[in-house]
Amino acid sequence: MDPYSHAFEFVMPSTPTTEAEIHAGTSSTAGAAAREPADVEYPEGRWIAQSVSHGVAVAQAVTALDRHFRERGNVLVAMELVVYYERGRNQAKLQPDVQVVFGVTPTVPRSSYKIWEEGKAPDFVLEVASPSTADKDALQKAHDYARIGVREYWRLDPQGSLMSIPLEGYVARGGRFGPVERVAGGQRMWSEVLGLELRGERQAMATVLVFRDPVTGTEFDSAATAEAKRASDEARRRRLAEKRVRELEAKLRNRAENSPPSEREP
Repeated sequence: MDPYSHAFEFVMPSTPTTEAEIHAGTSSTAGAAAREPADVEYPEGRWIAQSVSHGVAVAQAVTALDRHFRERGNVLVAMELVVYYERGRNQAKLQPDVQVVFGVTPTVPRSSYKIWEEGKAPDFVLEVASPSTADKDALQKAHDYARIGVREYWRLDPQGSLMSIPLEGYVARGGRFGPVERVAGGQRMWSEVLGLELRGERQAMATVLVFRDPVTGTEFDSAATAEAKRASDEARRRRLAEKRVRELEAKLRNRAENSPPSEREP
């Protein structure tokens, strides 16, 4: 029997996504120690990519989100930052692959994220699956993130063989985690928290997250990719404009050469 089945219900989705719900618990600070012992330390985490594909997927997601929110002064995008959720107990912690937090100052130096100091749990969490963590991400971490108040929980399969579908997303609704809405015929899923559409795409090194801004219609998966795409689109528009100019000039020359003598300039 699954050790967490008594605490919440979580049905793994298939294609199309089936109903999946996790009971969300109380605030992360509930039951925290009233006084923090002076000798309690909250060490920063250590991260080692589980594989090349895992590292690529995590890095691209962080880079893309960091660039997207770079103009806003109240959005923290972090990779593998340890989240401590119970004051006075340094074993009460989680270490999301990627987290996004709205309403906090991103430039404040942090070696960890303490919910009782920041005033809130992360809003968006992404876990990139690996053979050693896939089951834990699906069950234990889903339970923990629901309990501390995370608003959206996402899972990405960078290898394409660890999950039934490349990308899963869950949003907190009425005290439960339920599947996020799909858009565009099921190819993309809507993140209300980020205000972006997400999909998984297989690239050379890994399946990565591709984001789409519904306002601009632009898709991006990392800063470098976004810049390259914009440069490519600009170059393509420039080539098309130059081609139209050349075609127009050719038409004008042809018309001048084939016009009757009376219509030609003296």
